[in-house]
Amino acid sequence: MATATATVHPNIALVKYWGKRNGPLNLPAVPSLSLTLDTFTTRTTVTWGSEADRAQLDGRPATPGESKRIFDFLDLIDPRRPPCAVTTANDFPTAAGLASSSSGFAALAVAGAAAAGQDLDAQALSVLARQGSGSASRSLWGGFVEWEMGTREDGTDSVGVPVAPKDHWDVAMVVAVVSDAKKAIGSRPAMRLSAETSPYYGTWVKTAAADVEVARAAVLNRDLEALGRVMEQSTHKMHATMTTCTPPVFYAQPGTIACIHAVMALRDSGTSAWLTMDAGPNVKVLCAAADADAVHAALAPHAAVVHRLGPGGAPVLS
Repeated sequence: MATATATVHPNIALVKYWGKRNGPLNLPAVPSLSLTLDTFTTRTTVTWGSEADRAQLDGRPATPGESKRIFDFLDLIDPRRPPCAVTTANDFPTAAGLASSSSGFAALAVAGAAAAGQDLDAQALSVLARQGSGSASRSLWGGFVEWEMGTREDGTDSVGVPVAPKDHWDVAMVVAVVSDAKKAIGSRPAMRLSAETSPYYGTWVKTAAADVEVARAAVLNRDLEALGRVMEQSTHKMHATMTTCTPPVFYAQPGTIACIHAVMALRDSGTSAWLTMDAGPNVKVLCAAADADAVHAALAPHAAVVHRLGPGGAPVLS
């Protein structure tokens, strides 16, 4: 019996991942680029060898569906594994569009591999984590990370690649939590519905690689306006595929729309602030660290809580 604990930060995609070319392996239809965040963490402990498989999430027993997803993932580490015990907890809302799955499966990969006695490097862990949740492939590094699509059918080249470390750029991500409730439709079914029914999905796929190129150059050049523009464009294109599904998928709430207008007003007044949204109602705003307080003040009237976050680091294993 061996036990390992991993503490991992979530990441927010600046240029979005939305759509798969291979569902079982979580191979993306598009490349993406993200920022790993500080402060928010998932802490996961895996005991390799217990009386029976058992999992606890955020202080409660895992549901049968959650348990299946967790232990099917551990089977990827070793199909002949012993029964395992898993305890995991987020210190931020789960399944509310705040990228909890990115840190969740990255933490499970890091802790699970270590408990199993497997010495995997970050790229191997990224390939493993991706099979639990696509966005988890980017949480194996701090700072800015690109998820390369890859071309191999087995997915071994669909992996996260670091672009710039957390101390590369003094930026902030201000997160307006409009709602921390679990969303009515999860990312996976919404993604599948977008690919199958949205008339805009083909255009989304065709334009994503160019967006990543622009974003990567903007990060390396520390060009906030260039990064902000392509980030917002990626967000709006992704949500356009959702709202044109049959039936349509709407994550935005009144507070979401108010936050969007608040960001636009900030820019009109001279503050370089740019928004992104995932599959959920919450709004994230990228800005210079020096402007984070002004952005916080503008969003606060429209959100239940507002967090000021910065670039985060790599996973920590203990």
